[in-house]
Amino acid sequence: MKNKGKNIINRRRFIKGMLMAVGGISYLSVLNIKHIKARTNIQPSMEAKKGFEPAYLTLHRNGELKNRYLTLREMMADCKLCPRECRVNRLKGEEGVCGSSSTLKISSFHPHFGEESPLVGNSGSGTIFFTHCGLLCVFCINADISHGGHGNVRTVNDLAQMMMTLQKMGCQNINVVTPTHYSSHILEALYIAAKQGLRLPVAYNTHGWERMEILKILDGVIDIYLSDFKYTKSSMAGKYSAGAYSYPAITKEALI
Repeated sequence: MKNKGKNIINRRRFIKGMLMAVGGISYLSVLNIKHIKARTNIQPSMEAKKGFEPAYLTLHRNGELKNRYLTLREMMADCKLCPRECRVNRLKGEEGVCGSSSTLKISSFHPHFGEESPLVGNSGSGTIFFTHCGLLCVFCINADISHGGHGNVRTVNDLAQMMMTLQKMGCQNINVVTPTHYSSHILEALYIAAKQGLRLPVAYNTHGWERMEILKILDGVIDIYLSDFKYTKSSMAGKYSAGAYSYPAITKEALI
């Protein structure tokens, strides 16, 4: 990754500038779950729809899902899971720009009622928040997770059991948030959970900056892509997302 120094702004400078611009500190009030649910359009569970089957079950039956997660795991030895292509050996404990090694860290998992209404339904989107992020936007609302890495070390088996728990709670889907750098772990957990009866669709909740090679590996596994599109200008992407100058070009291709 090329570091263009003066054009890259860090989070502290960004927040200071924003506070000076508005002349004070504002805050977001957190709505309670009952209030959000009352305002949410009720949708039938996707699991309950007649004849529905998530995409990954076909790959699980023919053995291809295992091949996919092993392919992604091998990439971590010379990591190129995201467009930064750090080329560090995460399998030996090295950390990329995202801050992750091969050790899985998860911040939280729970039914989430603040997503787009088709994902929420009666019982919420089964959201799993992963720590760290390859994009590192200075304006991230989950900076303690994405920048600070606040979370707990978990195993892939733990992740699979989280998926099963969310299904038992009646969630509409498994919603993996900031999944790119843990894509191997996610596919392996799906492989384990599918054996145990997981039948929910998977929503890939991404910042949008995704390599085509990785998206091709995910093709046939992911049912729903919930993607951001943050920048149309390379200069802004570089300034506010730690030198990610390629964001507009790569994300446009990924979205298509």
